Amino acid sequence: MSLLQQNSPQQLDDAARGESLTKGSSHVVWATIAATVLVSFAIAIYVIAGEKPPVASGEILEVWAHPMHSVTAAFDANGSAMSQTSFDQVLVFARVRLHNQTKHPLFLHQILTNVTHPDGSIDSSYATSASQYERVFLAYPDLAQWKAPALSTDDFTLEPGQTVEGTFVSSFRMAREPWDTRKALDFTFNFRYQKPVKLAPTAAVTDR
Repeated sequence: MSLLQQNSPQQLDDAARGESLTKGSSHVVWATIAATVLVSFAIAIYVIAGEKPPVASGEILEVWAHPMHSVTAAFDANGSAMSQTSFDQVLVFARVRLHNQTKHPLFLHQILTNVTHPDGSIDSSYATSASQYERVFLAYPDLAQWKAPALSTDDFTLEPGQTVEGTFVSSFRMAREPWDTRKALDFTFNFRYQKPVKLAPTAAVTDR
């Protein structure tokens, strides 16, 4: 095209329209990005505002275990010979403090003791009731020196603002090796009509 050649009005109109469309598309893109950011921000605020703190706070004060390897008797009650069987068991005792941080009663009805193994698998055991807790020390009198007041799991009511402390025991059919090589240990407290509260010990678990 010659330097002296001039664009026609039609060509000028097409160029202007192209530039206008480009500017308009840019505005739409920025408006879309801004709207997305605002929506994401609003959702985050909604989620954070909707989250509630746990209904109860607590602390695992002490955990100790009693691994056992038992062999059944070689004779029955009549003195007749019988085959012997052996089994492994770990009794896990935990002393806990729980505090109701709501304005209404909480009904504790289950406690789960959870052992996580190195491969990620989990073994769980329900804590015994208060009456079963007492029978443990009758069955194993050598443990009586460590007996402490029991924490009831028989639909125990925790009043608003109340703090309780007690001990419970769970039993695992487990050999000592998998117990000693566990990856983690924690406790789940189930309250009726509420989300569970999970606590983990902060101190070392001892064997007795």
